[in-house]
Amino acid sequence: MDLTGWTWLNEPKQWSTDPLTVHADPGSDFWRLTGNGLVRENGHLFGTTLSGDFTITATFSGDYAAQYDHAGIGLVLDGETWIKAGVEVYEGKRQASTVVTRGFSDWNLALVGEFERFTISAERKGDAVWVKYGVDGAAPENLLRKAYFPPELETKVGIMAASPDGEGFATQFHEVQLTHLP
Repeated sequence: MDLTGWTWLNEPKQWSTDPLTVHADPGSDFWRLTGNGLVRENGHLFGTTLSGDFTITATFSGDYAAQYDHAGIGLVLDGETWIKAGVEVYEGKRQASTVVTRGFSDWNLALVGEFERFTISAERKGDAVWVKYGVDGAAPENLLRKAYFPPELETKVGIMAASPDGEGFATQFHEVQLTHLP
């Protein structure tokens, strides 16, 4: 993993690079308005800024404990336009999750069964982001979401974690790849 030049958006109180481990702070999240009127922009994202097309892929495992604990990857334009995707605890189960926010957050889940490691990828091509996943060593080939995302704008892209309702938890990122596409 070459994380040279990567910086934090909302640095957590505890994290390390060898191995890359993020301890999500309690009360952290990226969420905007839908369903509860809350606006939270304090989730943790470690990444770099790119414009144009790219693919980010991360393989990780976490000690998820509470409802809505989640980790994975994030793409952030600003406080009203972003995507986060990965694993989220909902109703006691770890599920594949994507939240797309364009003014309001829009959330979808997919029950994927038991797994130890989860791989998530987001490929930005023009005005679309394709989110795919795989479990326990499988390539991310299962389509989770295709969403509109403004093209060509500078985007902070990287790994993310948050614990909106819990006491916080740790996620270890085993592999992260970021490829800028021509």
